[in-house]
Amino acid sequence: MKLMAILNRDGGTFKTTDMAAYEQMAETIFRQAGHDFECVVVSGKDIVEVMEKAAERGDLDGFIAGGGDGTISAAAAIAWRNGIALGVIPAGTMNLFARSLKLPLDIRAVLETLANGRIEHVDIGSANGRPFIHQFSAGLHARMVRYRNTISYASRMGKISANIRASIGVIFNPPEFEMEFSANGVIERRQVSAISVSNNEFGRDPLLFADDLTGGHLGFYTTQPLKPAGVARLVFDIMRGRLKENYAVTAMAVQALDLHFPDAKGRTNCVIDGELLPMEPDVSLRLHPGELKVLVGDPPPAPTLIERVAAVLPASAAKP
Repeated sequence: MKLMAILNRDGGTFKTTDMAAYEQMAETIFRQAGHDFECVVVSGKDIVEVMEKAAERGDLDGFIAGGGDGTISAAAAIAWRNGIALGVIPAGTMNLFARSLKLPLDIRAVLETLANGRIEHVDIGSANGRPFIHQFSAGLHARMVRYRNTISYASRMGKISANIRASIGVIFNPPEFEMEFSANGVIERRQVSAISVSNNEFGRDPLLFADDLTGGHLGFYTTQPLKPAGVARLVFDIMRGRLKENYAVTAMAVQALDLHFPDAKGRTNCVIDGELLPMEPDVSLRLHPGELKVLVGDPPPAPTLIERVAAVLPASAAKP
């Protein structure tokens, strides 16, 4: 394939990486795998423009985006609109999309996986036409992101610390708002503290990402109005992988969802793939099954019968 890698030098792991050496490594690995390959390293402020120009060239089968979740979300939107494949180098803090795709989280190991991988078609969502690969959310999550954005940090650990501090702030000051939804032939009005709409349903990992991006539906989660103790219990259940079992959570699987927020004002926010944005009074959420092409690795071969037996025998018994 003819591929181009575009790497955000300001993204997470890349800040402490010798980017000249990494660029050379990427070129060597992809060319040895038989690809027509080029690689560029750009600043965070320029990466979206560079990716858009690359996608519009017309001669690429795909591009490889390297950076945090914000970079990868923007890259997915560009790849989807232009009908080309996307490869992901997870250089951020959470790397949620890479986790859903079951890619190695090591920035060096993932090069071999992508160079020797295959194209797969996965789902992508949209909120009022804006693509998302992870989730649209409002309420608790939006307030947490707003709090976090007021905290300065300069490293991956600093961002994790800022997330923890912001989460504690939300526990003691949870929001409550009215929303109306229409999905699966049901129209209902509710008071809630949180709403989340995910690209396929969340798995049990505390980071809340989808285990499978080919299920063909949106995950739709709401919580009833919560007091501080209720938010703390919700966080505890998420950490245990039991989001759906929480007493305050209602979960549905839908293909299309329309939301109305009667009290949405100019200062009301939502979050789309980690980016804090003004919330519109009406939000139309849709899933686009199989419309995003991604590079993924082949699953590991199934163990043989002898390997399975050896795995359960004591070490001494397994010796010839």
